[in-house]
Amino acid sequence: MNQSDYTKRNSETIDRWVENGWEWGIPISHEQFVSARQGMWDIVLTPVKPVPKEWFAPFYRDGRLKGVRILGLASGGGQQMPIMAALGARCTVLDYSARQLESEQIISEREGYEIERVQADMTKRLPFPDECFDFIIHPVSNCYVEDVHHVWKECFRVLRRGGVLIAGMDNGVNFLFDDLEATPMVVTSRVPFNPLKNPDQYELLKATDGGIQFSHTMEEQVGGQLKAGFVLTDLYEDKNSSGPLADCFPTYIATRSVKP
Repeated sequence: MNQSDYTKRNSETIDRWVENGWEWGIPISHEQFVSARQGMWDIVLTPVKPVPKEWFAPFYRDGRLKGVRILGLASGGGQQMPIMAALGARCTVLDYSARQLESEQIISEREGYEIERVQADMTKRLPFPDECFDFIIHPVSNCYVEDVHHVWKECFRVLRRGGVLIAGMDNGVNFLFDDLEATPMVVTSRVPFNPLKNPDQYELLKATDGGIQFSHTMEEQVGGQLKAGFVLTDLYEDKNSSGPLADCFPTYIATRSVKP
């Protein structure tokens, strides 16, 4: 399976998950949109913890993001971007899932704001000119990409100087188990988890309708941002929203980085 095959498969898989009620494909309600306009809002990059409001500095002024150009990278589904639009940002969302982008269209039409929707594969060059965004929101999604270094380089390219990247990432622990709700939990896989190189991992994902997913080290995730040229300014860890690991061990990390 080559790169174009696996990313297309992931797009189709996520479309199917959305149709079946995937939690990351359920758009915000009208009431949540109105609350955001009134200054009461949160977004998440990882399953549970909300992003600190101070992470939006220096663009967040007087409870607004007016005129700030934001890219939601692999951020379709009508969750983060509508909140940003409610705060006055100029939003672009890139996703490879048609269903996730449909949700963005539905919410924008319902609430009466404009958003640029781009269906594209983030393993390729992003279809934007250099230094055109002020801010990038990248929730957990590079687990569907084999080469995260490319993603960080492209983020750096399309951000303006002083621009901010906030990103959610899986730290790899979840890939050790094929059932995150089981008690007791049993380690069934090893990391690195790369189904393009490990036939057993490929068959496991195929059997569980898991698309094609990859574990990544913190050297790739955080170190990759630094190598791309970013300056790390803050981070936090988060846990699963359910299952045994939710009570005992962080499985995600979120970072805030700046293009100097």
